[in-house]
Amino acid sequence: MSEPVEAALVRELDLLLAEADAALARDFPGERPGRQPVHTVYVPADRYDADLVPRWGSQALAALDAHGGDAALVAAAGLEDDVADDVCARVRAKLAADPIEDLRVDFEDGYGARPDREEDAAVDAAAAGLLASRARGRAAGFVGVRFKSLESATRARGLRTLARFVSAVAVDGAVPDGFVVTLPKVTSVDQVAAMVLACVRLEEALGLARGALTFEVQVETPQAVGGPDGTALVARMVHAADGRCTGLHFGTYDYSASLGIAAEHQSLEHPAADHAKAVLQVAAAGTGVRVVDGSTNRLPVGPTPQVQAAWALHARLVRRSLERGFYQGWDLHPAQLPTRYAATYAFYRRGLVRAGQRLGDYGGAVDSGVLDEPATVRALAGFVVRALDCGATDAAEATVLTGLDRDALLRLAGRPDGQERAS
Repeated sequence: MSEPVEAALVRELDLLLAEADAALARDFPGERPGRQPVHTVYVPADRYDADLVPRWGSQALAALDAHGGDAALVAAAGLEDDVADDVCARVRAKLAADPIEDLRVDFEDGYGARPDREEDAAVDAAAAGLLASRARGRAAGFVGVRFKSLESATRARGLRTLARFVSAVAVDGAVPDGFVVTLPKVTSVDQVAAMVLACVRLEEALGLARGALTFEVQVETPQAVGGPDGTALVARMVHAADGRCTGLHFGTYDYSASLGIAAEHQSLEHPAADHAKAVLQVAAAGTGVRVVDGSTNRLPVGPTPQVQAAWALHARLVRRSLERGFYQGWDLHPAQLPTRYAATYAFYRRGLVRAGQRLGDYGGAVDSGVLDEPATVRALAGFVVRALDCGATDAAEATVLTGLDRDALLRLAGRPDGQERAS
């Protein structure tokens, strides 16, 4: 009996597409496992010490109480009555217990150029502070260092700081959990390849496991977005990182200034910034690399009306980023933390019930009036998982709303950690 034509055709096409299948699996592995922090806090190295994280929480709460309390937070974030009390309570609890999710000790723009002896001393002090904060249970859940760029003028100093810091924080052959390095002002794919080599050489020298050092690419130059050949070099950068790139961080002000945008109009919501971030989203999609929005330079300091105006701007920008699929951004001052968390929690609280209805409808339990595709269901489940990860909801409430436990949500969301639990 002859073989069905489709069976022979499948074998033929399997051979024809084997290389493309392997490339797709290698280059686009899907979501990165584990939770994504909602922000990254950049602190100049000479201002960092072991108690910085709880101190920022105390300062954030003090600023909140000094400039209008919960009522000011409700107004700044535009909180509706049905979420206001819950969000404010969650914000205060977060600031008291876990105010900074992701921290970068900054030896680049926030620190500036110093004599070698001074920067070396700052490296040693900051590394000691990081280890002490972890020993005391006061460290951020994710930590790292931003060193000076690999441009020729700062390359030697940057690598000296990087090597000195990593060697100081590596204990028993391992770097701290959640440790990542930020590579700033990237202008070429070659710099990313050079960063990979630097990581390999440091791992060899310090006895670290292969792949222990990962890094973020900071996109703050036009060359990273549009190369001389007209292609989006950032996409090539992601794939040149040999799996070590964890994120693309957008540098709002360096990028805007490089385009000649007047200082008064530089903003993470400028059309030029939106274009760049859209390119980053496409470049990172499916790779497991996370795109991180930038900062605002309007800090909530000074008289109460000025603080409240800055809070309103910050909350609006955080909400805007979340609505556009950027789930992480930069914060530069303790008083930005209340609106970071208020806007984030409100974003999820407003959407949880509807997401639960649509997930239930997909399972045949509820009539939400929306016919969702499997891809949208992944997004709905991912939304609920992110709400769980950031503390906008808890497991019990999520199960009531969706009829699903966390493992089931992870599987629906296509998250690798959910697949591992299911296997």
